[in-house]
Amino acid sequence: MPHRAHLFSLKPGYALIKSCFTEQYTKQRLFKDLLAGITVGIIAIPLAMALAIASGVPPQYGLYTAVIGGFIIALLGGSRFSISGPTAAFVVLLFPIAEQFGLAGLLLATVMSGIILVLMSLLRLGRLIQYIPESITLGFTAGIGMVIATLQLKDFFGLNISEMPEHYWDKVATLVNSAPSAHWPSILVAGVTLAVMLLWPKLKLPVPAHLPAVVIGSLIGLYLNHHGFVIDTIGSRFSYTLDDGTTGFGIPPVLPEFMFPWMQAGADGQPLGLSWSMVQALLPSAFAIAMLGAIESLLCAVVLDGMTNTRHSANSELLGQGIGNIVAPFFGGIPATAAIARSAANVKAGATSPISAMVHAAVVLLALVALTKILAYVPMSAMAALLLVVAWNMSEAPKAVHLLKTAPRSDILVFLVCFTLTVVFDMVIAISVGMVLAALLFMKEVAEMTRVRDISQTPRYVSGELPEGSKVLRVEGPLFFAAAENVFGEISALTSDCNTLVLQMDAVHLLDAGGLSAMTKLIQQCRHNGTRLLVCELQFQPLKTLAKAGVQPVEGVIKFFPTLDEALQDI
Repeated sequence: MPHRAHLFSLKPGYALIKSCFTEQYTKQRLFKDLLAGITVGIIAIPLAMALAIASGVPPQYGLYTAVIGGFIIALLGGSRFSISGPTAAFVVLLFPIAEQFGLAGLLLATVMSGIILVLMSLLRLGRLIQYIPESITLGFTAGIGMVIATLQLKDFFGLNISEMPEHYWDKVATLVNSAPSAHWPSILVAGVTLAVMLLWPKLKLPVPAHLPAVVIGSLIGLYLNHHGFVIDTIGSRFSYTLDDGTTGFGIPPVLPEFMFPWMQAGADGQPLGLSWSMVQALLPSAFAIAMLGAIESLLCAVVLDGMTNTRHSANSELLGQGIGNIVAPFFGGIPATAAIARSAANVKAGATSPISAMVHAAVVLLALVALTKILAYVPMSAMAALLLVVAWNMSEAPKAVHLLKTAPRSDILVFLVCFTLTVVFDMVIAISVGMVLAALLFMKEVAEMTRVRDISQTPRYVSGELPEGSKVLRVEGPLFFAAAENVFGEISALTSDCNTLVLQMDAVHLLDAGGLSAMTKLIQQCRHNGTRLLVCELQFQPLKTLAKAGVQPVEGVIKFFPTLDEALQDI
């Protein structure tokens, strides 16, 4: 079907080819893409740094991700408006990896996740995103938002905490116990940054809130530091050593350099090395990164399609995301995926093609080599305030509240389970348990829809009197393993004393192995009791299943009829 071709297509650079070569690309469109790319690039600079810090690595690695990953994914992906880079969704996954395996482990896991994404694209799995219930996505995004917000409280309040514990409730306890060490200058900077973030949109200016908030917060921090109130900044928190032995503070003013990910520093500061045991240890995390990257990227593409009345190629987007995440770690890039907020800003800024995303990467690159001294003055408390807003937007709290108020109980249960497991344990467990729980609850609901009705005395179906000892039953709904035993058990109970049983099955569109087994038992019971079983109006799939299983008419036991009237005439 041509209108569904985008669901199955796989072509490197699908979005770029479609928007710049299939369609006419004019100077006016180029100008719009340049403006949009510059706008989103400015937004991405503080976000990329903040998300890298939240993920447990120095801020420059977030910039490397936006530059390398953002450019490659735009070049090869399947969504023309997506902006890719570090995102908040990854924080809860990446921070534990960075703590346990260091930067090298995180980069190696990123490469492995990219390989998984490429395999998913080759297997044409992009369209399967539609089978993930909203209760699951809302549950784990709300959980991620809460975890990110919790992690920012240390810098927001300037608490004196040397190391955060591993488990969530221990983190909360540590924050509460450290409350007396709150640092009022850090709180002032964070509070002003947060206030600007919240109030700036009311001015309805074209400049996004992130930029003025960080600038104002940095100026206040600079003023307080100048007057002796020590506030932690990117420059004081992070340091670097260049190849020539030069040391510095903040972000190194150099281009990202090629290096094998496993040769980067591990948790002990030494090169991690590449081994099969290391790959095995990182594989679960890599799979989780790939799954989350696929979900977030494709959900972002769906949102953008709705905003622009366009269509993305899901498999091509997975391919672009996969290649981007394979290449970027060799230049220091952590996991990248499409960011909904930055992509939406890209559309609102007038973007027309992936060129805007490439320009965005170039803007971040320019900041990396020209603005590093200025970026070193950004306070950590301002970064924390910025991430609190990101966490709130990530949580989609209004949607979550609406779901809790209006959704069926099964969806609410799935949401609460995913939310709780994401916060208390991790997102991998949350999504796994959520998918299993959602599937089981769905099967339960579908099984309850399958029922049996006695229509022997219903004129709509049976116009005349039936001979004594005859019954006509109508089966409605799918006869699959979760419903078949109960349905055929009910049929057996209803027909224990009859000599002729008619089953009308025009409302049965599915008969699986469980249903076939239960039906075979009914046939054997009818044979044992001497009851004639007349089956009529079988649909194609159940008929095909019975034929494949070798179920055939047996004189005096079972017969098949195309219509109910013919079955009644046989009685």
